[in-house]
Order: sequence, then structure tokens, then C-alpha cells
Amino acid sequence: MNRKNFLSSIVPLAATFTNSKTAYKENDPEAHPIIPLYLKKGDTIGITCPAGFITSEEIKPAIDKLIEWGFEISIGNTVGKRDFTFGGTDDERLNDFQQMLDAKKIKAILCARGGYGAVRIIDKIDFSKFAVHPKWIIGFSDITVMHSHLNRNYGIASIHSKMCNSFPDDWSKAEPVQIETIESIQKCLTGEKLNYPITPNQKNKTGTATGILVGGNLKTIESLTGSKSDLVTTNKILFVEDTGEYLYSIDRMFWNLKRSGKLSNLAALIIGGFKIKKDDEGEEFGKTLEEIVLEKVKEFNYPVCFDFPVGHQKNNFALKCGLRHTLTVGSNECFLTETK
Repeated sequence: MNRKNFLSSIVPLAATFTNSKTAYKENDPEAHPIIPLYLKKGDTIGITCPAGFITSEEIKPAIDKLIEWGFEISIGNTVGKRDFTFGGTDDERLNDFQQMLDAKKIKAILCARGGYGAVRIIDKIDFSKFAVHPKWIIGFSDITVMHSHLNRNYGIASIHSKMCNSFPDDWSKAEPVQIETIESIQKCLTGEKLNYPITPNQKNKTGTATGILVGGNLKTIESLTGSKSDLVTTNKILFVEDTGEYLYSIDRMFWNLKRSGKLSNLAALIIGGFKIKKDDEGEEFGKTLEEIVLEKVKEFNYPVCFDFPVGHQKNNFALKCGLRHTLTVGSNECFLTETK
């Protein structure tokens, strides 16, 4: 993504808050999303580990940058804790996350890293106070559980973005795309309306569509099928990404999307970054990622955009899940624009 074009495409958006007491209908694609208050300087961001573990030293670069942006920081009890792969026991991670949800002083919750673990605590989280006074929940990968659960049950917007473990130790040595993607988190938190230009892929299906943006890690979305956190995708723009999967596994996950009806009535489909494992010799799958996707959506007329800058990669830009966007996929240009 061209840095100059990206930065020039951003315009301010006044802080908006929709009454969170308004009933949200999960099957109503036109339901008004609930937008947490955007942050201002002096507001507090909590950092917690609802999934994998991370050390206090590893989150220091993120803390320094958040303070530079003008925010106060509240470090959760799970930072620095470890229970095998988890950032503390299930109870410790649950209690830490719950305290941050309920604390009036905390205006946003930044998940320190992904990994695995959010699904183990999601059904025990009490969202009642959060539903009345929502705040931004930030993260990606395993945090897809949170994004999906909030959208399905509450219609509350959240931010899909990099987490603490992606902030560089030395900003002077950081690549421009690393800086851009992390700055996009600040822009989301402070209410700036984002417009992402995307380099067209020849395999794209052209068209224009508007809808609520939902999605995240494909494997996690698949694992939530049939649960209380399962996404409703009707008339929505769905984005997916993944890492460390074989092509046959990706094919299986897209069959899950198709067979569960998630691809049938989309407004549009966005394919982010996929880090694909090399097939074992003699076990080659025989289809590319693009071929896998296009096979599943060939009967549908909505636009499909490949190579979107989101996922387990350096060009992982922040997205506001649960808010209305317009995707324009043309032969020579593509854009994803946040709309009112």
C-alpha cells in the first residue's frame, strides 16, 4: 500500500455513540451498530492476556507508543503470568478481562497477543455492564472469538488489529508498513474514518457492495460454527485471513463456510493474507488459494477482493468490525471505505 495515498485518504470522523440500550437483532443486517466512544488524550487503555502469554518486557514497546499517543495505561494481572501456553489459568484470564470490562476508567482493552484461549472463557464473561457502557476491544487472530461474539450477540463494534507483540522494539529500524499499520490503530481509536486502497488482483470479482464488516481468522470462524459466537453473515462484508495452514485445510474451511450458509448471502468477500504451508511431497493439493475461493463462490454475484492487507503479516491494517463499509472492486482500483 502506498503510504502517501493511504495517509491522504484518511479524514476525521466526529466521535459517535449509539445508545447501547437499543435492542440488537442478530438476524437483522440493517440493525444500527453500537459504536463505543472514541478515545481522547488522557483516556485509559487496559492491556490483558485473554489467550496466550506475554512478558512485561515484551509489551514495553506498545506501552511506550500508547503513552506517546497521549493515553494512560492499565496493565492487567495476566501480563507476565503463564500457565503453559496461556497467559494464566482460565480463571485468571477470565477475571482479568472481566475487571477491565467493568472498570469505568478503562475506555479500551488491548489484547496483548493471540495464540489460543479466548474460547475457553468467552461463555463465562459477563457482558451486561459492557453492553450499557461499551468500550473498544482490540486484537486479532484468536481474538476473532471476541469480535464474532460481540457482533452476533450485541452488535457492538470492535477493532481487528495488531497487538502488543507486533510493536517494534526500535522504531528507527521499523519498515514503513509496520509504522503505518500501528498508526492505523490510533486512527481507529480516535475516530478517524479509514479508506484503504488495495492493489487489484487479476482473480478479483469486480463490483461494489456496502454492508457491515465482519470476520477475522478463518480457522477460528470455522471453530465457532453452531455456537453462541457464530457469525451471521447475511448482507455483510466478510473478511478472512489465516496462517500456517495447508491448502487442503483451507479448502476444507471454505467448504465449511459454504455448507453453513455463510457465503450464500454476503454483500462481499475479502481475502486477506494467508501464510500457506508447503504441501508434502506426493500429497500436493493441486489448487491455488484463489482457485479454492472462486470455486466456492462461482454461483454468487458479489464482489471478491484478494490480497487485502490484513492478517498474520506486516501489512495488517486495523479494521472496525461491526461498522458499515463500502467495498469497491474494479479492474484498475480497489477500495474499502468506512461509511456512516
